[in-house]
Amino acid sequence: MSKYFPRLEDQKLLLALSGGVDSCVLLDLCLKSGLLPAVAHCNFQLRGTASEGDAIWIQNLAQKNNLKCHIQNFDTQTHALETKVSIQMAARELRYQWFDKLCSENDYDLILVAHHADDAIETFMINTMRGSGLRGLLGIPGRRGKILRPLLPFSRKEIKNYARENKIEWREDASNVKTDYLRNALRHEVIPLWKKREPNFDAQFQETLSYLGQAQAVLDGVIEDFKNQNIIPQEQGFKISIDALKSLSSLGYYLHALFAPYGFRNLADLEKLVDAQSGKQLFSDTHRLIKDRVYLLLSSLDHSATESYTIDLEMSSIDHPLKLFFSHEKSFKKGDPKTLLLDKSKLKFPLILRKWNQSDYFYPNGMRGRKKLSKYFKDEKFSLLQKEAQWLLCSGDDIVWIVGKRADQRFLADFDTLDIWLIRIG
Repeated sequence: MSKYFPRLEDQKLLLALSGGVDSCVLLDLCLKSGLLPAVAHCNFQLRGTASEGDAIWIQNLAQKNNLKCHIQNFDTQTHALETKVSIQMAARELRYQWFDKLCSENDYDLILVAHHADDAIETFMINTMRGSGLRGLLGIPGRRGKILRPLLPFSRKEIKNYARENKIEWREDASNVKTDYLRNALRHEVIPLWKKREPNFDAQFQETLSYLGQAQAVLDGVIEDFKNQNIIPQEQGFKISIDALKSLSSLGYYLHALFAPYGFRNLADLEKLVDAQSGKQLFSDTHRLIKDRVYLLLSSLDHSATESYTIDLEMSSIDHPLKLFFSHEKSFKKGDPKTLLLDKSKLKFPLILRKWNQSDYFYPNGMRGRKKLSKYFKDEKFSLLQKEAQWLLCSGDDIVWIVGKRADQRFLADFDTLDIWLIRIG
């Protein structure tokens, strides 16, 4: 244990204990190393009385070793139906969501799980069959966040041999023998044939994963360089030059690497967006990707378009959604671009801060007549994100100020104004 993950003795550990040989061996190694992890067992309620028996057996094992024990029952089948995923995926989601909750509630530093070399082979083959990219072919990482997998260097055969030699007890899961699931079919029918033909298969596979990992590290560096040179942070997210993207020889790879972390995994849709008309959008569960004139704009989903805030005359400042300061002035003097001098007698309080509507118009200071706000945005080359982020200060239905940009001349103070009200952006 200490060879692969040193200093575990300084950590508060949670061990995922299914009751199978892998997790029981991992527990034995922890105990022999002087580690006393808490254990967590998921009862997915998929095997009737056998599932209940596993939970009771693990409870007794934890009590025998004076370990804190967490056991959780899950309605896995209902979760699978509601989320429209497979039983295996439903179990995985429930399992790791619960682990995260346990860590948050109990301050566990690390979660030990008993995946081993054969699990990595199975994952490699499943991802290959699904058309995975290079990262998917890396199998299972030894560490991801708080998850640690100390048994990854060892095969299932080595783990079982250790268990027998050390007289470790475990629970057999009868469902692991069935070949209804793809992973089980690979485990029992395909991989044994590979190993039979090549005695050094395990070592050679680990070497292959090492090479793939090095290749992925190089690609990650290339992507990071591209980000540093071409991604422009904005208040609402970031933008990236379409010309810079089109100059790439492997556009598809870059699009996936750049935007998949934000939920955009359909490569065909991403490639279409690059050549789409301005204003075309893609949505993920958490983000929005917009084709602007010369940029792709990425932002988190914003549900504040209908928000509005009132400003009373007695207020001296506000902190949300903008930092603004208000004061009464005795005389007129021209301010800087961050201040606005208004004629209080022309204002209807409370004033309102809100976002724009298609029907909005105002009378721009320095111009004759009124102008549609949509036309102003177009002339000033506002992106869609900038338009949506822009706050308007309004008196009744009238726009007083496109905050920080342009004022409506009807409300501005002058040298004859008797009651001057100043607004300053903080």
